[in-house]
Amino acid sequence: MQDRVREILSWYASDNPGTRSNIARLLNHGRLGGTGRLVILPVDQGFEHGPARSFAPNPAGYDPRYHFDLALAAGCNAYAAPLGFIEAGAADFAGEIPLILKLNNSDSLTGGSDPCPAITGSVAEALRLGCSAVGFTIYPASAARNTMYQEIKEITEEAKRKGLAVVVWSYPRGSGLSKEGETAIDVVAYAAQIACQLGAHIVKVKPPTAHIEQAAAKKVYEKERIPVGTLAERVRHVVQSAFDGRRIVIFSGGEAKETGAIFDEVRAIRDGGGFGSIIGRNSFQRPKREAVEFLGQVMDIYAGKTK
Repeated sequence: MQDRVREILSWYASDNPGTRSNIARLLNHGRLGGTGRLVILPVDQGFEHGPARSFAPNPAGYDPRYHFDLALAAGCNAYAAPLGFIEAGAADFAGEIPLILKLNNSDSLTGGSDPCPAITGSVAEALRLGCSAVGFTIYPASAARNTMYQEIKEITEEAKRKGLAVVVWSYPRGSGLSKEGETAIDVVAYAAQIACQLGAHIVKVKPPTAHIEQAAAKKVYEKERIPVGTLAERVRHVVQSAFDGRRIVIFSGGEAKETGAIFDEVRAIRDGGGFGSIIGRNSFQRPKREAVEFLGQVMDIYAGKTK
């Protein structure tokens, strides 16, 4: 095992050998194995946004098995999806790639400014399907946030007891925030801290902007001259907010965007000390060969092979 992976595992000393082994599986798999960096393929968009919006740009994606194959071909560290998609390919690809079962999901068929996802999977199902980790979304700033905090607390306790790793998607959203505030640096850093306090091993957040949402926080950022002018500086601050870098923080790819902009974002995440990316639509909506090449370039940036 590489020294960097041993160092990261030392941050989780309170966890049992099963959980630490599963964290190691995530860190040691794929093209970035052993580097301490992660690139994960997530495919929960069919549930969250609907099948046509998610898969029509590349119809091969309607088949759940396609995404297992893409993650393997690209050399991703892991593949994350809801119950149905994992069930559809877990047997065919058993043992070939670490899996993350997403345990809650929302759909886009109803509106409302305060999301509260439904529980759609369980720790028992994650174990049955051979997963290394469970995933869960929280929405800090939602009026329903305390419900989500209680749910993830109970799931985390069970997952850790049974030897699984816990990945928390921490996405500030709700009536307590402006739209711009959802990706404000102070809010994203706060969201990362909340996920860590709830027991996450791995935290997924959105790349933050330089906007500062909270008036009280703005005074502190200005007084202490916290650097947030560049994306690399903002990533560094988010990582610092995750227990001074002693929790794994990865960043979402977000909505489909121009390839060069994604690579610039990845460089900033790397330079700011981020641990990697979890890239869905920007990967699987491309034809497979193009997607594999794209993900390979992302991994090369994280590995330092490409500037």
